[in-house]
Amino acid sequence: MIDEADRDPVASVAFGRWLLQQRERGDWVDDLAQAARADRGFPKDGDPEAVRQHLRKQQADGDIFQAVDDAETDWRNT
Repeated sequence: MIDEADRDPVASVAFGRWLLQQRERGDWVDDLAQAARADRGFPKDGDPEAVRQHLRKQQADGDIFQAVDDAETDWRNT
């Protein structure tokens, strides 16, 4: 069993790249991932905060940030 403290998501795939791979989840993370794939400026190698900063620059609405929070939780638990 892997202890949560032993996980290091930074050492695995970057959050931005992980997000781009999310498909057919049926939730708003899937919607976020679909929008990210269509965004040529999306920070593929970025961490969750880089994604949030990018979305702020794009003047994204507040709901999308909840999707980023959910995605970050899933990413950290993979």
